[in-house]
Order: sequence, then structure tokens, then C-alpha cells
Amino acid sequence: MIRAIRACKTAAEERGVVRKECAAIRAAINENDNDYRHRNLAKLMFIHMLGYPTHFGQMECLKLIASSEFPEKRIGYLGLMLLLDERQEVLMLVTNSLKQDLNHSNQYIVGLALCALGNICSAEMARDLAPEVERLLQFRDPNTRKKAALCAIRIIRKVPDLAENFINPAAALLKEKHHGVLITGVQLCTDLCKASVDALEYFRKKCTEGLVKTLKDVANSPYAPEYDIAGITDPFLHIRLLKLLRVLGQGDADASDLMNDILAQVATKTESNKNAGNAILYECVETIMSIEDNGGLRVLAINILGRFLSNRDNNIRYVALNMLMKAITVDAQAVQRHRATILECVKDSDASIRKRALELVYLLINESNVKPLTKELIDYLEVSDQEFKGDLTAKICSLIAKFSPEKIWYIDQMLKVLSEAGNFVKDEVWHALIVVISNASDLHGYTVRALYRALQTSVEQESLVRVAVWCIGEYGDMLIKNVGMLDIEDPITVTESDAVDIIELAIKRHTSDLTTKAMSLIALLKLSSRFPPCSERIQDIIVQNRGNLVLELQQRSIEFNSIIQKHQNIRSALVERMPVLDEATFIGRRAGSMPPTVSTSSGASLNLPNGVAKPSAAPLVDLLDLSLDDAPAPSSSGGDFLQDLLGVDLSPASNQSGTNQASKAGTDVLLDLLSIETPPVQSSLSPPDVLSSIQDNKSPVASLEELALPSSLSGQATTPVGASPMMDLLDGFVSNPPKPENNGSVYPSVVAFESGALRITFDFSKPPGNPQTTSIQATFTNLSPNVYTDFIFQAAVPKFLQLHLDPASSNTLPATGNGSITQNLRVTNSQHGKKSLVMRIRIAYKINNKDVLEEGQISNFPRGL
Repeated sequence: MIRAIRACKTAAEERGVVRKECAAIRAAINENDNDYRHRNLAKLMFIHMLGYPTHFGQMECLKLIASSEFPEKRIGYLGLMLLLDERQEVLMLVTNSLKQDLNHSNQYIVGLALCALGNICSAEMARDLAPEVERLLQFRDPNTRKKAALCAIRIIRKVPDLAENFINPAAALLKEKHHGVLITGVQLCTDLCKASVDALEYFRKKCTEGLVKTLKDVANSPYAPEYDIAGITDPFLHIRLLKLLRVLGQGDADASDLMNDILAQVATKTESNKNAGNAILYECVETIMSIEDNGGLRVLAINILGRFLSNRDNNIRYVALNMLMKAITVDAQAVQRHRATILECVKDSDASIRKRALELVYLLINESNVKPLTKELIDYLEVSDQEFKGDLTAKICSLIAKFSPEKIWYIDQMLKVLSEAGNFVKDEVWHALIVVISNASDLHGYTVRALYRALQTSVEQESLVRVAVWCIGEYGDMLIKNVGMLDIEDPITVTESDAVDIIELAIKRHTSDLTTKAMSLIALLKLSSRFPPCSERIQDIIVQNRGNLVLELQQRSIEFNSIIQKHQNIRSALVERMPVLDEATFIGRRAGSMPPTVSTSSGASLNLPNGVAKPSAAPLVDLLDLSLDDAPAPSSSGGDFLQDLLGVDLSPASNQSGTNQASKAGTDVLLDLLSIETPPVQSSLSPPDVLSSIQDNKSPVASLEELALPSSLSGQATTPVGASPMMDLLDGFVSNPPKPENNGSVYPSVVAFESGALRITFDFSKPPGNPQTTSIQATFTNLSPNVYTDFIFQAAVPKFLQLHLDPASSNTLPATGNGSITQNLRVTNSQHGKKSLVMRIRIAYKINNKDVLEEGQISNFPRGL
């Protein structure tokens, strides 16, 4: 049959032969042919191994097992193990035959039964036959004892409750001289320790010393040809003994002390030039790292792993890296000694070793070694494979952000990464770099020059281009005038035209994406104010995008061209330099700990990414934490929270006068306030800038306040939509804007907030004929001896209130009460007479350049407001 199957040239021919043989076997089964039953079953096993169905022959296995002849039993048990498994109900019929054979006088038949039971034993069979297996653990023949021990392992795994029955017989096996029985006994004890706490305690007290002695005898035994592998006596027994010692020593100091000497001996005397020796050394290291603390042994174990890293075999290096990742939590200092070798593994040709080594290097880096290790990684980044650059870049950026000792080092390293692998950098990484640059006021000139140099050679790196475009737009004048030169840099000659060339190249480069081009347009608008001689050229570049097929770029081009042409008087105020971005808020946002929305006064803003659809009001309600049971549910409309915070009603219901009617969800507040009729376009852009809902903590609201409009304009820029015709900030103002009149304060002043040395006092007044509106003058007083700089007051209110904040009188609060800051607020209560005013506030300021943030809730407003 085998010759016929092998002679088949096609699968169809093979199937024909198999069908013919199966038909003949079925006929023989039906005829109850006893003479050829074992041969037919052998044929079925071969057919089964070829993948054909053979279930019809299962009962033949049971008939052969029931036979009294050894050859037929052997084929029957072999068929039982191949054709059936423990899930088959037919197995229930074989239990009785197994029990009889386990008690048979012929040791070979006993061996067949043990072998079958060890392979297909189910939980029911284990319970029924456990006593026979336990008895056979003390059988006279070593091969039978070995098979009984392996069968006992199967029984314990199927029914852990039976473990206690095997504790004493298993302990007796540990004294065997026969290596085959001993190795199975050690494995049985290991499984018993995992299955039963009682067994673990028993072996710790009774067997630890004996196991140590056995391991010492095996390690020091003379040459034995029957057990020798590569000059080492029975490495398999070595490894099993070390695994059992590891289980016994884990969590037990006394047992660990007993095995320290033999572990040191195995670690130092085992040769590592052959694979068998390396296997023993690896298991020895794992045991040392698992048992109770012994500093010297652990250093020895980590040094062995260090030697493994120099091995030419990739498998050995990989397991060494894996073990070092576990060891670093135990003894980081010892692992640090092998830093250079680990770094070499990062450059390995094998991808698995590279990734594992990179993860280990990431764990090794701390404040003391971040500079040299980061330099090594960045140097390798230049020559690394493309498929590895992504992982490597992510790790390097994470390390720089986590362990950066100073801002100039952070900026330098990030520029190197962006220059080498800017296309692999995630958006949040270059966003964070811009925030750091914004906060490093003394490094603005240095940074923009470094970016200009980098852009000359790495213009294809998209993230680098974005950061460079942003910095040139903000600090282009510093680039031209070489402002803030440091000793470590050489002077550079850049003309205004050169700076514009860089931005023009970024716009016209065909590989630039939408984000880069949009950022470049904003940078050009800023440079048109900073570089007056280049204003016409910049306007020409901007105008070229008026017909762009991408609506976002088309809209920006038209709007920016309008600003340059018609609004020279306010252009410089519109494109003023960005205020310092709040680094702490950005880090909190990245960590997911900061709500994305908050109302602000001068210099702070809503955290809306540029051009993205505005989030729902739910995060604002969380920030307010007002827990008002009767407060209206937050609307899903994208602009509703802006309505609350700006004091502008965008809903169609409140705009029934028809003047400047805005759609409920689709109107962009900035465009509405600027009276630009082009509808907003949603996009996924997030370039940081004033006119485009800037960075992670700047928004359209803040950008209006940050424009630093003249005082004559700022007083008129607060008319709510629907209350009076809206002014056009760019094309003039409507005639006779309404001026709120103050009929004198009729409410008592209240101390709204007081913490430490900061006090906030509210004075109230109401305009005549409008009881829903309350004018509040907030007075901030600093009683401490320190001056508060960069002072920002922020506030938020629930949905039934509308809040407007005027710019503060100053952003510096004098010390010891020698002066104050005032700021006007206007609150409109849509449920006047039913609900009182309530407000959540946040105050941010700096003391000696250290950021301070205070929060509170105000609810002690006088009645009737």
C-alpha cells in the first residue's frame, strides 16, 4: 500500500488508491477478519497521517487492545493514541482494558498501557486509574517507574486534587541512581510543587539538601559515555534540577541559602563554548534571578548574560536580552556595565535582536547617562534601515522628552532627529517641540538659526519643515538680525529675501502636505509685517493660492490677501508674536489629564485644534464641576460652548432679528466675528498659529484677544450677536455702537476668592432696562512679597449663563498690595429670577518664573443677579 501511494503522481491518483484501500479495510472489518486486523489498523494509521478520515477503524483499536498477544496490543495502543484523543467518548470503553494491562505480569504490556494513558488520559480515567499508577512508581523495573512518573504528571495536570497521593512516591524517586527515572522524578516533583502548596512546603523541608547534593554529583561526575553530550554529563538532568531548585528557592530564604554554593559552582565551571553548556548557564542564571536576594550571585549571573551578548548565535543573544530586561528591575547597576554591548545589539542585522535591544536600552537610560546613549542612538539613526527608523525614532523622542537636562539640549537633539527621520515623527512630538521653543525665550534666535541651517540639507523631512516654517514666521526678524547669538554658534548671514525663499519653497514643494502649506501661508502673513520690503513679493506668493483646489488653502489665501491689501493699520497687531504657550497644560493634555475646553481672558484660550470640528460641551461641564441637577443637558452642537464662553448666541432661535444670523453647528466663531462671509472649512490641520486656532492651548477666542487691538477698538468688540448689529473688525464699524451705561452699584462688593496671598473682589452693577445682564468689575490684589507675572484670569459658566471677559488692565500684579489688576466681566442670565449666578474660575501666574495655578468656584453672588 505504501509503495502504491508513493508511486502516485497526482493528488487525485493518491485519493483513488486510498479510497480503494479504505474500502478493502471496511470489508475486512465487516467480515471480522482477526488474522489481518493488526495489519489493517497499521494501514489506517498511515492513511490517518496522510490526512484522510479513519474514524471507522476506532473500534478495531479496542478489539486489538483486548487481545492477549503483545504484537496486537502494541498496534492497538498505537492506534488508540493516534486515532483517538481524550475528547472521544469511545475512551470510556478502554478504561477497563487499561486497568487490566496496568496489573499485567508482563512489564512490556504494562509499559504499553502507561504510555497510552500518559498520552490520552482524561480526568475520569485519571481518577479511576491513579491508584495503579501510584503503585507502579515503586515497580522493580526502572523503565516502568519512568513511564509511571510521566503518567503521574499527566494525571496531576488533569486532576490537581490527586497531587497529595503522589508526594511520597515522588520524593522517593529523587534518590534514584538511574538518570532516566531521576529526571522524570524531578519533573514530577516540579509539577507537584506547582499544583499543591503542601507539596511545595514538603519538598522544601525534606528534599532541598538532597537535590543540591544530586546536582553537585552530576556537575562533578567523571566522564560517562551513556550520558555525555559535548563533554557535559547529562545536561538535560542539569536543567531539570535547576528548574526544581528555582521553584523551591523562590520566596524562601532558607532554601535559597542552601543552593547558593552549587549555583555559583555551576555558573563558574560550566563551559560556554558549546550549546549544551549555554543551556545550563541560561537555566542557572534564571534560577539565580528567581531565588531570594544574593547580590554577588546576581552580579555573576548578569555577567554571564553579558557574555551571551557577545556570542555569534542569534538565539543565545536574544534570550540574553530577554533575561536582562527582567534583571534590570532587580539590579540595574550590574546591567549598566554591559551598556556598550547592548548598544551594539541595537545595530544588529537581525530585526528581532534590534527591537529587543532597543527596548532594553530604553529601560537603561536615566538622567546620568541620557546624553551619551542618546548620541549613540541618533548616530545609528543615520544608518539604520528604513523599516527600523519608526521604532528607533519613537524611542529616541520619548527619551529626550523624559530625561532632557536642559532646553537647549532638548532642542538640539530634536532637531537632529527631525533632520534624520522627520517623516517618522508623530505629530505630538513636533507639537511638543514648538511648545518648548515658545517657552525658551532666550533660545528663540538660536533655534530659528539652527532650523534654517537644518532646512538647507533636510528639506524632504516634513516635520522639520513645519517646525522651521513656524519658527521663521514667529522669529524671522531674529534670524535676519542674528539676535541672541550664543558662544557655541557661528554667525549666519540671512537676508529677508532668503527667509521668504524658504517659506516659498515649502509651499511650492510637491511633497508638502496640506498642514505644511497652510502653516507656510500663515508664516508669510507674519513675515509681510516683519519684512515690509518683501510685502509685495509675499502678497504675490499668497495670491497664487487663490485658485487652489484645496478649499482650506484657497480660503486662507483670500483672507490673508485681504489683510495685506486693505488692513495695513491693524495687520501688525493681528500678526504679533505668539504668547508663551503653556507647557504644563500641553503636557497634561498629552497625558489625557486636562479637559479640552476652558473660557479665558487675555492671553489664554479654548484648546481647539486648528480647523477641527469643535467638541461638544460635555468636557466643559466636567471642568466646571457644577453638578447642577436642573442645569440644561449639554448640547451636541459644536459651537454651543463657545456661545457660553463668548457671550455670543449662535442658535437660530435667538437670531430672529435676521441680523448676522448664524447656523447652529456650522458657523466658525472667528470668521463670524471678523465678518468674513466665506463659510469655514473643516480639516484635520493643527499648525500652531494665531489666526488658525493656535496650538494645543490657543483658540479663535484667544487669538482675538491676543491681537492686541488698540484700546479704541477693544471696547467695541464685545457686542453680542442678536443684541445689536455686529461690527466688522477689518472693514470698519457700524455706526453708534451701543455703550453700556453704569447706573451705579446697588449691590454690595464681595470677596469672591481668597487663597493665601491672592484676593479677588467683585463689584456689581446693572445697566438700566436690562435686568438679565450684570456688569462685574474684578479687582485682583496680591498680599505676598513676590510679584506675580504673566497673570491670567479664566472663567467658565453653565449653559444658562453667557459670559464675556474684557482684557485685563495688566498682566503683572504688584507685591504687598501696592497695586492691583482690574478686569471687567459681563454675565447674562437667561433664567434671571429662577437661578443664581455661579462661576468656575482658574488663575495662572508666575512667581520667580515658576508656574502657579489656582482654581475655585464662586457661588456667593448677591441675590437678584
